Amino acid sequence: MGRLEHLNFMPTGEPNFILYAQHGWADNHQAIAALAKSVATEGTKIIAPDLGYARTWLRIETLIQTVETVATETIAKYPGVPIRIIGHSMGGLVWLEVLNRHPEWWSLIDSLVLVASPVGGADLARIFDPLGLGIGIAKDLGADRRAIAEKIAATIPTLAIVGDVDGGSDGTITVGTARFRFAQVVYLPGLSHEALRNHPSVAAAISRFWEQREALPDLDPEVDRLIQQLQAVPGMTDAHQRDFYRATVFLECKNGVTLRVWKNPLGIDHVFIVCPKGQCLYGGFVGWIHAKDLQRVLERIKQDGCTTPEQNTV
Repeated sequence: MGRLEHLNFMPTGEPNFILYAQHGWADNHQAIAALAKSVATEGTKIIAPDLGYARTWLRIETLIQTVETVATETIAKYPGVPIRIIGHSMGGLVWLEVLNRHPEWWSLIDSLVLVASPVGGADLARIFDPLGLGIGIAKDLGADRRAIAEKIAATIPTLAIVGDVDGGSDGTITVGTARFRFAQVVYLPGLSHEALRNHPSVAAAISRFWEQREALPDLDPEVDRLIQQLQAVPGMTDAHQRDFYRATVFLECKNGVTLRVWKNPLGIDHVFIVCPKGQCLYGGFVGWIHAKDLQRVLERIKQDGCTTPEQNTV
């Protein structure tokens, strides 16, 4: 088990909150513990497990078990105390897995904050391990956990904080892979993946979320349905939005939404959902082995009422 960092902000007795702060891949607890300290309210007990730098390169299962053990012991010691969770990058994925295994804890969770977590799967990990063969931590980081995240976020107030340094990613993960249904999303332009571990803007966003708990904006049901259809394609990975500008219109829907496609020089198929004003609402790509799966879904969408540009000119 990695070393644990316990930071107490209470004189004696039972805490008002337990705040878990979990670092990510190729990191230690120091930055995330400092972030937790900067946002902790009075009477909060902070627990920031150090999972071990080397262990984060192997498999995620042992890391999940470590955090699960720590949480089990703490909940037993402080039963009924509300819990707040902050996870950076892989640390957020670890907590999604822990919460998925323990729905009996959900009533204790005050909030969940995922900072730059590749919930839909890290594209760099899938590029490194495209067939999911289990090359180190790549297989685990490339896994799509949206179904888990959405199930949790439908019950637990959830915030996703996303950085953007190049018009579509924080330099490590894409903006799209950090977003998921039922989560409030905060975009922080100019902040890299590393900077998001402990930055005043991140702290401010977390504190504001805890204080305000803003209602989520309504999502167009048709757009939501299209996004879910594409995300369900085997091997679908969130794409960088810079590639959206290379795509051409493939289908036009009655509400003015278009589906655009692009094949990169390596023959990798990309698809984007674009609103009538030209804003990219979703983008993804599939590898060669799943290209036919994508084509089948696009054909199904066409049969549901969307048309090709050629049909619209007839």
